[in-house]
Amino acid sequence: MHIPDGFIDAATSAGAGAVTVAGLGVAAKRAAVELDDRAAPLAGLTAAFIFAVQMLNFPVAAGTSGHLIGGVLAAVLVGPWAAAICLAVVLVVQALFADGGLSALGLNILNMGLVGGMGGYLVFATVRAVLPKTRAGVLAATAVAAWSSVVLASAAFALEYAIGGTVDLSLRQVIGAMVGVHALIGIGEAVGLAAGERAHEDREGDGDRQAGEHEDRGALHDASSAGRSSRVAARWRAP
Repeated sequence: MHIPDGFIDAATSAGAGAVTVAGLGVAAKRAAVELDDRAAPLAGLTAAFIFAVQMLNFPVAAGTSGHLIGGVLAAVLVGPWAAAICLAVVLVVQALFADGGLSALGLNILNMGLVGGMGGYLVFATVRAVLPKTRAGVLAATAVAAWSSVVLASAAFALEYAIGGTVDLSLRQVIGAMVGVHALIGIGEAVGLAAGERAHEDREGDGDRQAGEHEDRGALHDASSAGRSSRVAARWRAP
């Protein structure tokens, strides 16, 4: 999925870069409003996790690579606007270590951070609105969105290649290599993300039950203390 330097011509790269800068500017403003003190550290942890996940690369064609994106996971955890910023930070760091070209940085952020991440979250919200409001419905929406995000990002790359590709590969070859391979990678991302979402819900449920048990024990302790105080007061009042 990471586009190397020289794979897309300069004009197309510059146009994608301009769109990316505008998109990230909007995302930064919206994320600053939506993120609170509790969610901000989670955004940092999410970015670190995505960085680790995207290190698992699969060679595709002519120097490009395919991998899990994690955009929907980030969007579900911290919101789509903050997720776009998380992915942009990850991709900038990766580009500094030659994982994706610096001149193609705008293309990569556009494809994975904006089209993949935010597009995937739009799919998640749409599917979730249609399906029953149950745990199974949420997990199904998460899986569909995760798969869609990977395919959307690879389709965006194919479109960019059609506009300004510079290597000796036919558009049919690129679509087959990128969209076809990423349709399979998307299945892995869908399964992994659905499993992660289920585990997250289980942990939240355990936390809620523990909090409820703690509150119940506290109430029993208060009631017991009140009972003892009443008995002591009654003995003091007795003649």
